[in-house]
Amino acid sequence: MARKVIITCAITGAIHTPSMSPHLPITAEQITDASVAAAEAGAAIIHLHARDPETGKPDQTPAAFAPFLKVIKQRCDAVLNITTGGSPFMQVAERVAPAATYAPEVASLNMGSMNFGLYPMLERFTEFQHPWEQEFLEGSRDLVFRNSFQDIEYALETLSATGTRFEFECYDISHLYNLKHFFDRGLVKAPLFIQSVFGLLGGIGAHPEDVAHMKRTADRLFGDNFQWSVLGAGRNQLPIAAMAVAMGGNLRVGLEDSLWAGPGKLATSNAQQVRLARQIVEGLGLDLASPDEARAMLALKGGDQVNF
Repeated sequence: MARKVIITCAITGAIHTPSMSPHLPITAEQITDASVAAAEAGAAIIHLHARDPETGKPDQTPAAFAPFLKVIKQRCDAVLNITTGGSPFMQVAERVAPAATYAPEVASLNMGSMNFGLYPMLERFTEFQHPWEQEFLEGSRDLVFRNSFQDIEYALETLSATGTRFEFECYDISHLYNLKHFFDRGLVKAPLFIQSVFGLLGGIGAHPEDVAHMKRTADRLFGDNFQWSVLGAGRNQLPIAAMAVAMGGNLRVGLEDSLWAGPGKLATSNAQQVRLARQIVEGLGLDLASPDEARAMLALKGGDQVNF
């Protein structure tokens, strides 16, 4: 089969706050519509967080996911990926609860503890609709996003029992070695879906050498046992995507990772970012993976075996 490129779209996340963009999906209806539009634009995988519909604050209760999971599944065939990252201020049991409840085809899993600095956004955004927003950003000056070996093993054991597979989020080289540790122990199985994250303060940078170093290290550790994908934070989103696709990888876009569609230009939707990513893929003479092709590439259990 000719090489196909998987586009993941991360719809809302837990990093950006409502005051940063009027286009950030907050309510269940907004998350649903944004997810379906992203799938129609070409995203094979939809990565999902939930938010309080009134304040936009991240909400990692299973009940918060209920209003949109089944509806998205009814309206499109995309692979639905439920976060276990939640918010970096949450403990692992809270973060894993939605995926444990709904047994999705894929769940994200952060592969190491790290400083997680969001406070530089206070230089750009100074007026907020809700008190929690500024407190959230300011609090990241003294934030360690905990993902200990015990935490990771808890998530692996809890979710593997349901047949859920993982998007392994690796923010630095050490996270690849952490993943290799669990791979060698047999707690994770090939094909691994490795999502390399670039440009977030506390993780690896977004220089082309950083991208190449991450790919070289993954190749050396895992050989042919993985599918590689990338996400670039903020303005790095599309340049990192272009590098990765040219290097044989897949990509992730979405308003969780970047609010922008170009210098100084807010993206008006997740689908807009998917279309921009699609232009990169097709401009290189490649085709997008359909949801079913992504399922085959990642050895997923299928949408008929989830609990929603």
